Amino acid sequence: MAEIALLQSLQDLEHWKRASGKPIHFVPTMGGLHAAHGGLFTLAAAPEARLLVSVFVNPLQFGPTEDFERYPRQLQADLNLAAAHGADALWAPQSIDIYPLGQGGLTQVMPAPDLVKHLCGAKRPGHFQGVCTVVARLLALVNPSRIYLGEKDWQQLQVLRRMVLDLGLPVQVVACPTLREADGLPFSSRNAYLSAAQRQQAAALPQALADLKLDVDAEMQNGESLLLWVRARLEAAGLAVEYLELVQPLSLQPLPQLEGSALLAAAVRCGSTRLIDHRILMTRLPIVAIDGPAGAGKSTVTRLVARELGLVYLDTGAMYRAVTWLLQSQGLAPEESPALANALGQLNLRLEAQPEGDQLVWVNDENVTEQIRTAAITAGVSAVAALPSVRSALTSQQRSFGAKGGLVAEGRDIGTAVFPQAELKVFLTATVAERARRRAADLAARGLPVPALSQLEQEISQRDQLDSSRAVAPLCKAPDALELVSDGMAIEQVVSQIVAWFKERAIFPEPGQPAGAPQG
Repeated sequence: MAEIALLQSLQDLEHWKRASGKPIHFVPTMGGLHAAHGGLFTLAAAPEARLLVSVFVNPLQFGPTEDFERYPRQLQADLNLAAAHGADALWAPQSIDIYPLGQGGLTQVMPAPDLVKHLCGAKRPGHFQGVCTVVARLLALVNPSRIYLGEKDWQQLQVLRRMVLDLGLPVQVVACPTLREADGLPFSSRNAYLSAAQRQQAAALPQALADLKLDVDAEMQNGESLLLWVRARLEAAGLAVEYLELVQPLSLQPLPQLEGSALLAAAVRCGSTRLIDHRILMTRLPIVAIDGPAGAGKSTVTRLVARELGLVYLDTGAMYRAVTWLLQSQGLAPEESPALANALGQLNLRLEAQPEGDQLVWVNDENVTEQIRTAAITAGVSAVAALPSVRSALTSQQRSFGAKGGLVAEGRDIGTAVFPQAELKVFLTATVAERARRRAADLAARGLPVPALSQLEQEISQRDQLDSSRAVAPLCKAPDALELVSDGMAIEQVVSQIVAWFKERAIFPEPGQPAGAPQG
């Protein structure tokens, strides 16, 4: 067993921090450590960092009738388990270290209200305020580069992610998968409260969630029907249901229908013991939507992100360019007309993926991959994209591409109009001057005439105005999109940031469970 330091005061912590210049990976716990904590420690341990585990039973996150007094306290066993799984130190602070002026004297950190309206937040008032307050204090004292949190407490994970984001704390939140015991019950310190008979009874909770299949009944896509089916299973096992809800996994807002990804979460009472569990249900794989103005580098970035993540690249901008090429080649004006309707009715638009992630674009069996990148097409595509019939036709085709998910799509309205349910939305932009410079470099690289930068800036500004003010699906940032201003960033840096966001936010079933239908 590796040697581990036991820190029992702030002075011990400060001395340990100064002893090495390595960054700190941090796992906060309330003790009562078990195999799932060990899994967290194993993931968090790294040769380039030191792993610190904290053990502190936080009184602020317990309600008046909850189990603060009997919560497991087993410091020596915790120390042994942490050492066995690669921890360099275990910090067991005293209450005065965390709350120097007492529980009532510390500045409280309020969780984001929208994240605590449902699930445990609705049933345990003040709980997440206590969680945020203590974790913010721990982060301030430890100053880690990464904090590792388990997905078992899913709502807590989302609340703390938002707290870190909103407060601009310089720490990366790393989520770790739920680990389960042989009967399917998630590892929990509170499992020790269960008698042998109650343990068998409690196993009905993970079993009911795992047994949920879309093919049980076509009506199971309806949220109410789904919840009634699961509730009946839980109550038949003698479990008292505290809550059972179907919510969007990141916003934690209720979902009336199962579509895309959803979180089915439950809290039950088995005797006097409160247990929680959840499952991610999916009808398709995740979607990444990358929007932004012309010249922001979306096509290149999207192609590289798709390649990095092993997802399908959907170049929606090329689709609008292809229709623009079709109209220009037939001498049709960019306006609604019977001729446009006829052209769209006969349109055979095909995107053909290439081994390196590029795509060939075919219109009515003609390869137009190069033709759609000319200056004439660039100048005309905004007017064509604003036509309701064009947008309707292409949006329908794009949605059909996304029915199974597993793709990265780029455009002007992917996250707002085409895939508003995308798991990750990025608004990729850059200043007009930067986009003009990139456009000039692209034209030069392809041996095409390069206008003056001032002319390119004017054209890009005009394009922004047209795209932002059009009546149908105007260019705008989705409320839940992450904005990335790429001035001064290399393509590799932009791609790396988006991939990191995907890994933080994308939702997948638990290991071993396929997507494509709700699975446990």
